[in-house]
Amino acid sequence: MVEDVVEGLGHLALGSRLKRLGERLQAETTRFIEASGLSLPASQFPLLAALDRPGGLTIGELAEAVGVSQPGITRSVTRLADLGLITVQPGSSDRRRRSVQLSAEGERVVEVARRSVWPHVDRAVADLCGDLEGPLLGQLGEIEARLALVPLDRRAAAVRDAAEATR
Repeated sequence: MVEDVVEGLGHLALGSRLKRLGERLQAETTRFIEASGLSLPASQFPLLAALDRPGGLTIGELAEAVGVSQPGITRSVTRLADLGLITVQPGSSDRRRRSVQLSAEGERVVEVARRSVWPHVDRAVADLCGDLEGPLLGQLGEIEARLALVPLDRRAAAVRDAAEATR
């Protein structure tokens, strides 16, 4: 087996390790989302959640709300608009300031996610991380080991199934 260089570098590669873990969590969450009947990457849901309010947001406000660069938000907004999940309107006083809002289909997707995805993923991640103790690098190793045993999509499905069984 090949040595995990990123893990072996410890604090020096913390950013790379967090990025790797984040990508894994997003990929496994996307699998759960798809199994729940929605076809959208996990990375897009924070934008939809931020837009789930009356009046929408400008591109700049959306970037600030989710902590992503404006060019990154612009790419995501284009993708979501192409999917029919949002509408983009030029500002009334400054046409360069575009207002972004959920479309009717976007509202439907958010409602399905709020009911059938978000609570189960939230609980699965809470269960994954809830009893971790000690130094951060050790906690990351434990999270990675736990995900190797049971990926997040399977954890979220188990949470969903348990919730449905108690109804």
